[in-house]
Amino acid sequence: QVKLVESGGGLVQAGGSLRLSCAASGGTFSNYAMGWFRQAPGKEREFVASINWSSYAIRYIESVKGRFIISRDNAKNTMWLQMNMLKPEDTAVYYCAADTTRTYNSYSNSEFWDSWGQGTQVTVSA
Repeated sequence: QVKLVESGGGLVQAGGSLRLSCAASGGTFSNYAMGWFRQAPGKEREFVASINWSSYAIRYIESVKGRFIISRDNAKNTMWLQMNMLKPEDTAVYYCAADTTRTYNSYSNSEFWDSWGQGTQVTVSA
């Protein structure tokens, strides 16, 4: 089973940037669809972005389009989320997710993703 480990979270002022990383081990990373979700206090887990195995198909939620960039390097078994122009409403725990059964997954429902990291906290101050 694949293991996912996120890093790169922290505290940043509004308008700032952070780069999250997700390191995968124990599986064939290049075969997996990958994605980022987030969960703010008192809210449900929310889809943020997904990327297919070749980086050709990418999807974002509307609220992060033009600010966030998802990318991956299959040779490094790593995925990233570059977050720019951060807003206080981006504050959440960010989770890396994998669908080990598909090379592409556009589902925003977390039930369609089978592997998860432990999460990394992102806090954006006003």
